[in-house]
Amino acid sequence: MKNFSSTAVTQTNLGIGTLSRGKVRDCYRLDNTMLLVSTDRISAFDWVLPTPIPEKGKVLTAISAFWFDWLSVGPDPIQHHLITTDVDAMDLPASVDREILRGRTMLVRRTDVIPFECVVRGWLAGSGLAEYQKSGTVCGVKLPAGLEPGEKLPEPIFTPATKAESGHDENVPFEAMANRIGRQLAATLRERSLEVFQRGAAHAAARGIVVADTKFEWGHDPDGRLLLIDEVLTPDSSRLWPADAITPGRVPDSFDKQFVRDWLEQSGWDKASQPPALPDDVVARTREKYGEACRLLTGRLPPFENQSPEK
Repeated sequence: MKNFSSTAVTQTNLGIGTLSRGKVRDCYRLDNTMLLVSTDRISAFDWVLPTPIPEKGKVLTAISAFWFDWLSVGPDPIQHHLITTDVDAMDLPASVDREILRGRTMLVRRTDVIPFECVVRGWLAGSGLAEYQKSGTVCGVKLPAGLEPGEKLPEPIFTPATKAESGHDENVPFEAMANRIGRQLAATLRERSLEVFQRGAAHAAARGIVVADTKFEWGHDPDGRLLLIDEVLTPDSSRLWPADAITPGRVPDSFDKQFVRDWLEQSGWDKASQPPALPDDVVARTREKYGEACRLLTGRLPPFENQSPEK
């Protein structure tokens, strides 16, 4: 693998606030804010893999920061939780190593998180495709007969899921969501999620990327405002396809961990024990794929310390 000048960040221990770790991010709960640190961990098949993808966390942060900024302007701005990605403006204690945080950290407003993933699907793939082939529905939503794998849906559909601490989120009917959080809030989340999806998908399409599906998270701040939170339209939260790879009857490879998943599937790993280490070429190709998604979506070079000359 090429010699990256930065060392992959797999874990942080800043000694501030209350720390919780997700599959990818280290989250520090402070007084009225949270520090979200995107590490270079990568997960597949509900396992965090032993091999990181160098600077992947920087790519995820750059893409989310782009979308939060892009969505907050215009005639119908989307309110969000991001305060800053500038580590020097975060008023952190002197004891905190700022260098490990640069490029991979968001300071955000704390919110009361709504306990549902707001999934929007625009194309037929993944678990939605498997269900459609069995029953003609996707998450209980009836679709026209005869749709092919990787085909665009007549219109995007909203398919909420419960948030799982570990393992897979569980798809649920809209009615189940409405019964738990109230019909008015559920309807607002559906409307806003579809709006963000359509706006984001239009921008991505102009940049050569198809947003096949994605998931959003929302929360209320202390003043009761509904804010878009977590990450937005990244390769980790979305199924992103190269537009030139769209072929009738086939689901294209995604701008994400496809190389990782393919290698694991062929490695003989049983998915029930600790996963194997990734080979260098899989790491390098995955890193490049994340970087390409960042470049296309944001119009900027990926935040890699070593850019190849052609980039």
